[in-house]
Amino acid sequence: MLKIDCHTHIIPKKLPNWGEKFGYGDFIYLQHHKKGFAKMMLGNQFFREIRENSWDAEVRINEYERFGCQLQVVSTIPVMFSYWAKPLDCLEISRFLNDHIVELLVRYPKNYLGLATIPMQDSELAIQELERCKQLGMSGIQIGSNINDLNLNEERFFSIFEACEKIGMAILVHPWNMMGQKSMQRYWLPWLVGMPAETSRAICSMIFGGIFERLPKLRVNFAHAGGSFLSTIGRIEHGFECRPDLVAIDNNVSPKSYLGKFWIDSVTHDEMMLAYALKLQGSKRITLGSDYPFPLGDLEIGKFIEKMNLDEQTKEDIFSEAAVAWLDLRKESFI
Repeated sequence: MLKIDCHTHIIPKKLPNWGEKFGYGDFIYLQHHKKGFAKMMLGNQFFREIRENSWDAEVRINEYERFGCQLQVVSTIPVMFSYWAKPLDCLEISRFLNDHIVELLVRYPKNYLGLATIPMQDSELAIQELERCKQLGMSGIQIGSNINDLNLNEERFFSIFEACEKIGMAILVHPWNMMGQKSMQRYWLPWLVGMPAETSRAICSMIFGGIFERLPKLRVNFAHAGGSFLSTIGRIEHGFECRPDLVAIDNNVSPKSYLGKFWIDSVTHDEMMLAYALKLQGSKRITLGSDYPFPLGDLEIGKFIEKMNLDEQTKEDIFSEAAVAWLDLRKESFI
């Protein structure tokens, strides 16, 4: 059975020192301090250590093949978004990262698909890079759950979403710049609490902002199984009904009516939660995801799904069919 992992991250082995080049900012660069490992440095501050599977295409192929996965959809590590940078500088970084992924697609066409990053803080530049990446064969874009603390329903972003719908580029929304991050550093709470909330923030913003109403053919996938959205949909729906004066000011369509109209990935780490997601979303709107190569991800790439008492069609939907629909693929190209 074909497996397409729709949520993975990659970074070039060598990055320019953009902080020195641009003369400001805490941009990410790598310190290769020992064989097979590198430190991600955020300016002068240590961010995290990564292994060679973060950049080595063949190491990755060998690792994910062990779990019966044939194809990875790769996108940059969200900390590389750099939405806070000057727009032209962010465009330069985006082009560098996107060109690296395009090289990967050319060298390994049966093993990788690519999502671009774009300078979301400048709509004109973002659309320019979006269109370039479409021409280069990328399947979509990965964007943050907020753009410099602005929600995705802000009108300044609508033209980007409109362009995605027009040219057929899919969108993966990934949490980053987590709300409350500075006040909850202990216990890894930004990743355990902030990230799920950020994804729900993004979904609610797009629903209540009427993005899906205005762009019904927009193909959007939300990382980490939609974060906390599905587990709090009852509260969200109740709020919509009891305080429409606060919630339904831009869109009077029920939040629950959007279940199954966007995609989520399968990174629940929990069989019961995935079963619940299947009831709400349906198997054709849940893509296989791992968050590879990071330890908070499902690094056994769907192994827990194979152990669940699911029929073959449901498993096939999760492992490949939902991805084919989200990314508008020709499945026979990869079999």
